Amino acid sequence: MARTLAERLRAHEQSRARLAEAEARLKLDERKQRTRRLVEAGALVEKTGLLALDSNALYGALLSLRDGASDKAQVETWAALGGRAFDREARARDEGKEPVLLSFTGPLSKDATTTLRRAGFRYSKVMRHWEGLARFDDASTLAKAHGGSARRVGATTGLAGASNAAAAE
Repeated sequence: MARTLAERLRAHEQSRARLAEAEARLKLDERKQRTRRLVEAGALVEKTGLLALDSNALYGALLSLRDGASDKAQVETWAALGGRAFDREARARDEGKEPVLLSFTGPLSKDATTTLRRAGFRYSKVMRHWEGLARFDDASTLAKAHGGSARRVGATTGLAGASNAAAAE
């Protein structure tokens, strides 16, 4: 069945519109990736304590780093140093934390759920409780402040126990 000229023009315009939308999505994704990378770089500058430098000094320091960036051995040394620092900070941050479950008798306010998420907890819709890694005393205080209770997750209870039991079979 032959299509009319008007139908072919309409199909062509629709095709052009789809291409334009796809191009706009790609540009948006590229912008978001760049923005994320810039934010990450800024956070790293702050984390190192260099954000306190004035702009000229910070720029000069970064320019001196640029000269070493072409040296593969230097970049590997920097990567190892950074990896060790990240590991050390993660261990310090998680020291004394253990798996904790928080239970509440009723629904929580938006402020309470925001507080729980900021403390590193997430809600399990299946189990209907909040779970996360935390210092037990802090988690218990947080739960009580919102009318709930906290309990430790032992090696034979909760999700860890289920995976241990499955591994034993």
